[in-house]
Amino acid sequence: MPTHLFQTLTILQILAALFLAILFLQSGLDKVIDRRGNLEWLVGHFAKSPLASTVGPMFFFITVLELLAGVLCGCGVVQLLISATPTLAFWGSVTAGMALSALFFGQRVAKDYAGAATLVPYFLLALAAIGLEGFARGNY
Repeated sequence: MPTHLFQTLTILQILAALFLAILFLQSGLDKVIDRRGNLEWLVGHFAKSPLASTVGPMFFFITVLELLAGVLCGCGVVQLLISATPTLAFWGSVTAGMALSALFFGQRVAKDYAGAATLVPYFLLALAAIGLEGFARGNY
């Protein structure tokens, strides 16, 4: 691959992973720091949905997924800067896609269609990041 294309691809990978790292580290840490406030909001949000009785486990699961996605993407940025290797960023982006799918599912079940719609651009970014990082890993 020509050098300028390799550098461009690496820059795209870094920026996508950085964005996802910021998104998920902030969201996951907010759930840890303001656990009570987030949990209270979710209990109300899902009160009239079939998921009402599962809010506690869902909250734990999504917090872990978000933190894992953020850490993997953040470490992936460092790995890309040091060696231009996208392995950690790739798995972080995959985890981000899983977290966003879980959030989307919850919003749809709660019939918060506007909230679900706001997740679509983030999901598209996660898919693009998976594609960019997968391409560099030779997964095509």
